[in-house]
Amino acid sequence: MGRALAEQFSAARQVLEEVDDALGEHLSRLMAEGPGEDLMLTRNTQPALMAASMAVVRVIERETETSLASHGAFVAGHSLGEYSALCAAGALSVTETARLVRLRGEAMQQAVPQGEGAMAALLGVDLDVARAIAADAAQGEVCAAANDNAPGQVVISGSRAAVERALELAGERGAKRAILLPVSAPFHCALMAPAGDAMAEALAEITIAPPALPLVANVTAQPVTEPAMIRRQLVEQVTAMVRWRESVQYLHAQEVETVVELGHGKVLGGLTKRIERELQPVSVGDVDSVEAFLSTL
Repeated sequence: MGRALAEQFSAARQVLEEVDDALGEHLSRLMAEGPGEDLMLTRNTQPALMAASMAVVRVIERETETSLASHGAFVAGHSLGEYSALCAAGALSVTETARLVRLRGEAMQQAVPQGEGAMAALLGVDLDVARAIAADAAQGEVCAAANDNAPGQVVISGSRAAVERALELAGERGAKRAILLPVSAPFHCALMAPAGDAMAEALAEITIAPPALPLVANVTAQPVTEPAMIRRQLVEQVTAMVRWRESVQYLHAQEVETVVELGHGKVLGGLTKRIERELQPVSVGDVDSVEAFLSTL
């Protein structure tokens, strides 16, 4: 993860080195060599994904001798990706972002004892049905919609027993599939309240600059540029649902034509196409895709 890009582009290598320095450890080595089970720990996954995204951003900026703001109209990020989006837009430095997402990962992991929480993807049902399933499955425990990813794809989160009850209900209520997800904590639900408190304390110590491009926020699916509001929404985001479907719909309504996914993987590009077929998603994350994208600018 990130190795080939760092070998090809000095700008990518510099980002990985900056993240290593910020964390006081060789995260870049873990990204490149594994072991995978250590990289999958959320305290490592979150800064690693941010580093991969920012490496791509910096390569594009260095190779074109321009800023990200000269190429786009908005930034957005899914959950953790919101921090990468803010960093890309100049609201946070790479060093600050690395430390914040490391803390975020640790706080989320510590909020709920291992094994007591769970998340599941409900496929083939809309948000209202998913919310009803979660509410009926809760039975006094926490169970709520966590990610409204795309039409027919909603992720729920909460206490393990409640999420398991929701899996059973989902089949009875028309879901095509209901899948328990291999995650280390129940993100974006009320069980994450201790992590929200930790992020509120950390963000209070950080200077957030106005981003060069408006951020379409997870918690509102609306643009935000005011630093105090960004800070507040980053705290709310820890326990609130990620409104990704609505965020992409907002971009489409603003006459955005192309959505460029910067970083590791192609998940958001796929979701974008499912949400708004008229949008053209482009995923840019490895050497070949970076070079192909650069040729279009």
